[in-house]
Amino acid sequence: MTDAPAARRGIPGATVARLPVYLRALGALAATGVDTVSSEELAEAAGVRSAKLRKDLSYLGSYGVRGVGYDVVRLREEIARELGLQHDWAVAIVGMGNLGHALAAYSGFATRGFRVAWLVDEDPAIIGRTIAGLTVISFDDLASEPPQGVIGVIATPPTAAQAVADRLVDMGVHSILNFAPCVLNVPDGVEVRKVDLATELQILAFHEQHTREEIDGIADLAPVVEEPKEATS
Repeated sequence: MTDAPAARRGIPGATVARLPVYLRALGALAATGVDTVSSEELAEAAGVRSAKLRKDLSYLGSYGVRGVGYDVVRLREEIARELGLQHDWAVAIVGMGNLGHALAAYSGFATRGFRVAWLVDEDPAIIGRTIAGLTVISFDDLASEPPQGVIGVIATPPTAAQAVADRLVDMGVHSILNFAPCVLNVPDGVEVRKVDLATELQILAFHEQHTREEIDGIADLAPVVEEPKEATS
């Protein structure tokens, strides 16, 4: 897989990570019939500061028109081009447990430039089954004709994830999305993105706990108002 245009042009990684967010926001605006959008409006839709958005888009050579804003369709095309979404990317999902099933059936891949082309598992009881319209194959079947330009998705238990990553790398895969809760060791030139749902929940639990502590603290500091005593005769 060749580097995406954004990587070749030296666009910062943090900016690249925000480009899909802008693309999603622009898609929502286009769906409602919006033709042009100001940086402030787009920033609000994307949940970032307008100054950060303008700087991010400047890496693409897109500055908008003063007093008019950004052309929604054109900016969508520019961002899609930088992300390498002019054509569908083939995806191989490895691990057909509950998570693998859910990913295989996820319709959002197709609408965002990704085509799930292979479902892979090593369990003989699963190989040959049809899931989301695709037949599950073994790793040997996948390796018999190594796919070019494929993105590997690891949806296995953590104990199997490193071995899966090694086999994907041996096949020439350079981009891996890892759902297993573990750290993968891969050679230079292989990009790994980690999705750890449990970690994200733990971070939310941290914020929820501290929010409750602050609310309880405020309640403790609230003045106690005594009710007036009834007059005695």
